[in-house]
Amino acid sequence: MPGGFSYRFLRSGKYLRVMSPSPVAYESWTREELIARLAQLDSDPPTSPQKPQAQRQQQKAFDFSAHPRRKIALKFSYNGSQYSGLEYQKTPTSTPTVEGVLYDALVHTRLIDPALGFEGCGWEKCGRTDKGVSGAGQVVSLWIRSALRETGSTSHRSEVERPETTSLSNEVQQHPPRSSEDDTGLEGDFALMDDWDEPPTNAALPPPPKQIEELRYVSQLNHVLPPTIRIIAWSPVAPDFSARFSCRYRHYKYFFSPRGLDLAAMQDAASRLVGEHDFRNLCKLDPSKQLTSFVRKILSAQINPVQPDGEIYVFDLRGTAFLYNQVRHIMAILFLVGTRLEQSCIIDSLLNVDPENPRPPAKEGESVPAVVVSKPEYQMADPLPLMLWECGYDPATVSWRADASPDVAALDTALSHRDLSTNLYHGMQGLYERSAIHTALDAHFLSAVAVHHSPPPQYFPVGAPNTQQVPKGSVLNVPLGAGTFRRGANYVPLLKRPRATLAELVNERWRTGKGARQMERRALAAQAQDSNDKLQPEGKMSA
Repeated sequence: MPGGFSYRFLRSGKYLRVMSPSPVAYESWTREELIARLAQLDSDPPTSPQKPQAQRQQQKAFDFSAHPRRKIALKFSYNGSQYSGLEYQKTPTSTPTVEGVLYDALVHTRLIDPALGFEGCGWEKCGRTDKGVSGAGQVVSLWIRSALRETGSTSHRSEVERPETTSLSNEVQQHPPRSSEDDTGLEGDFALMDDWDEPPTNAALPPPPKQIEELRYVSQLNHVLPPTIRIIAWSPVAPDFSARFSCRYRHYKYFFSPRGLDLAAMQDAASRLVGEHDFRNLCKLDPSKQLTSFVRKILSAQINPVQPDGEIYVFDLRGTAFLYNQVRHIMAILFLVGTRLEQSCIIDSLLNVDPENPRPPAKEGESVPAVVVSKPEYQMADPLPLMLWECGYDPATVSWRADASPDVAALDTALSHRDLSTNLYHGMQGLYERSAIHTALDAHFLSAVAVHHSPPPQYFPVGAPNTQQVPKGSVLNVPLGAGTFRRGANYVPLLKRPRATLAELVNERWRTGKGARQMERRALAAQAQDSNDKLQPEGKMSA
């Protein structure tokens, strides 16, 4: 069996990818080779000296039950090009997942109990992003360790309460002067001595309760996370808050170069996405989800410039929820429209899935859109330029905050090395400047190549001024985003391509095949567990 990979956190905040060695087939070794190997192992010093057993036990003696918990939401960003998607995978992956690294950081800082796992801390994420896709405003909600002691009996509160200090005037109002015959046991004037005497000094007052600050979740996690994942803010939330179901909208951005694209045609096509539609022809079907409805609501769809010079544009898409790979499928169609290989009305045809209720033309003068009950074959856009920009919540449900820290912008503030090293803005600005340098270098590399090499003929947008006519049989570079292309000759229009199997048939095939086998294995596992529980002696539980 080949060796696997593991990931270990370093003090610098990065993670180290370690390759597990493959098992050695000692059965084929000769006697002399085995003796030499044993001698080598005896002479080699241990790679990591073992700590005393008492010290190891002391490190593991962290009692999570002795600390209160609260439910919070974490807002974070990540560079998806470094990870195998957001969602934690049970099987090994070539690179770590964002959830896996974030979860390990929470365990490393003892903010969650690893014995309880994802379910034990109520882990919920707003949306799933695939391998290569980034996030600037992803949100997860979970129960996390808190520094604030609770006044209630339960440790599951969204806001952990603190004891309130009581002023002297309030104390006097709550405890009025006693009468001459009081529980002091003194009579007459002597019973009033504690009232007419001088008020107590501040030194005599009981000390106010210590104002305990909450844990610094942002800086504490960023200290151990790699630079490609940054915690931006956190918010206390109610116990019934869900990062997924409490979200009101998701905002995705897809960045692209406008070179060779008709932006007006792309905007026309994008505007036809707004509203509630069946997007089964603009997503990837996952039969394990057994989806029966592909209706989703798009709130806005805009093509906007990112920079004033127009070097980069962005497709801004806001919706209440999205299907699997929906944004990348939409962007692939927009690229075909931008090159003028397809017309803007192709969107209307791809959304026209019900023969019983066909869609009318979207604009006057356009033909009736074709009915497309299953998806034509086409390749979705590249994942690198896609970013989950924002997860929108009602203002009453979240209150985003960062750790209290010195104001770096203040001129009269003395800043330490730690203040600057932990300043999130300063760190992200450094990453941006480094990326800008890489962009400048690549631009100069291109200029050096242009001295000796000519650019290829410009065919897109088809029929536009300053573009060449496509020769018959020419191979076309159809853009897929991020400088990637699908090469092919004799472009076949979408509506003339082969169609995928109907979603209902795909779901049924999985349900009676792989899905049925999964259900059978789960039933057998549950039956075995039930039998094991019955065999356990009364009063004991299985490990």
